[in-house]
Amino acid sequence: MKVATPEQVGRMDNETITQIGIPGIVLMENAALKVVQEIIKSLGNVIGKKAVVLAGKGNNGGDAFAVARHLHNIGTQVIVFITSKKSEIKNDAEINLKIIEKINIETVEIMSQDEVLRLKKKLATCDVVIDGIFGTGFKGQISGIIGEIAEHVNICSKYVIAIDIPSGVNGETGEVLGKCIRAHKTVTFAFPKTGLLINPGCEYTGELVVADIGIPQIVSDAVNMETTLLDESHVSGIIPIRQRESSKGDFGRVLIVSGSTGMTGSGCLCAKAALRAGAGLVYLGVPSSLSGIYGSQLVETIVVPFEDKSRGYLSKECINEFLEKMEKMDAVAIGPGISCREDIVKIMGELLEAADVPLVLDADALNAVSKNVDVLKKSKVPVIITPHPGEMSRLTGASIEDIQKNRIKYAKEFSDKYNVITVLKGARTIIATPDGKIYINPTGNPGMSTAGTGDVLTGIIAGFLGQGIKPEDAAAAGVFLHGLSGDMAASKKGEYGLIAGDLVEELPCAINTILQKKG
Repeated sequence: MKVATPEQVGRMDNETITQIGIPGIVLMENAALKVVQEIIKSLGNVIGKKAVVLAGKGNNGGDAFAVARHLHNIGTQVIVFITSKKSEIKNDAEINLKIIEKINIETVEIMSQDEVLRLKKKLATCDVVIDGIFGTGFKGQISGIIGEIAEHVNICSKYVIAIDIPSGVNGETGEVLGKCIRAHKTVTFAFPKTGLLINPGCEYTGELVVADIGIPQIVSDAVNMETTLLDESHVSGIIPIRQRESSKGDFGRVLIVSGSTGMTGSGCLCAKAALRAGAGLVYLGVPSSLSGIYGSQLVETIVVPFEDKSRGYLSKECINEFLEKMEKMDAVAIGPGISCREDIVKIMGELLEAADVPLVLDADALNAVSKNVDVLKKSKVPVIITPHPGEMSRLTGASIEDIQKNRIKYAKEFSDKYNVITVLKGARTIIATPDGKIYINPTGNPGMSTAGTGDVLTGIIAGFLGQGIKPEDAAAAGVFLHGLSGDMAASKKGEYGLIAGDLVEELPCAINTILQKKG
């Protein structure tokens, strides 16, 4: 599903009104009707129920006035609280305000503590709250009386529906600087907005409903929306159906380079995930002094000992045998558990320059690259990096806090600068490509915040790469299925006891679920 920025939606609205000739008041009416439909879906029969409508002075407020009218017409008891003076309301919003006044819907300008107290009393007895204070163009911080309103709404324990976006969420970045209304359901128009899909904005959105309000396709097609919300339909188009006449050689050879003393589990999880993702042959390159440990844990994986001088971590002397082995591969992943030794920095430098197959870099490989990030520019093949925010901080020099505030910006800029596909892990993982495309992943849960789940993701992506899936698609499908596997595991075991191995076991079921969505 395509995702729009507030600026893009504004352009679509303007084009629809000025060039196509659909009046703004018509779009406003369409929006209001869709919101009312969702209110009825959530509450059932609304006749006789009480609704508190919160309206600002802009178009979002105009939508709210129209919602109030429709609810009133079907028998709901409605009161509208306006967060500005009525004299400040103009254009289409003013038209809808005058209409509700003419049909005797009570409106209250909430300018002082007396009106705030009145709102608080109405919230205590209502059945639903409709938030139409600020729209998707909001930037900044809610404070003062409107901040108090948001706080009262959040503690009233009533069902809250936000019009287009919860008031207080930045529609582009998802940032919440001050008070913010927390919705149970958000009815957004035409396309989902980026701020509704990423943290912290998504935490205030509740159930997200995307409503068609009549923007013509010719208008939306002309807007270059570079962001996509991953879903089952998109991912099912990536995973191919297997031909009956096939062999293991048809599904790729994947080399995973991993391991150091005390970190042998990382490579085992990564290798198993690559196999469960469908790779035909998986080779695990490990320090030779530890190869017996891997051999005792892995049955289907081919363990390849690399020189380590009996030190328990890869030595720079292994680089030639590493490159020789890589020549026979379709994809290589490196990083899980390989340690941060100086030898690894040397290995990464030579690998990136010599590689002739797609690479996935994770964990300590990224820490090694952070010593000289420009080494990424030497690669002649597609490179996928999978940093968590801490690793991204080391790669960019930006603080974790700043990265988390604008995950899309940092992922996009890094991909553009270093010509890599960036998988910025975390809640709502972001995938950025060198040509400016962004994917937002909706799957996954807090139970996945446990050791080894990143190794599983690396294995899945490498497994897909080995099968010949395009790097961009391998990253997108890998992230989505990784999260879906976690969700399926959590549905059986709960989030608290989830471990990385559970994701590996659920991965085939997740892939099968996606394949069943193919047309």
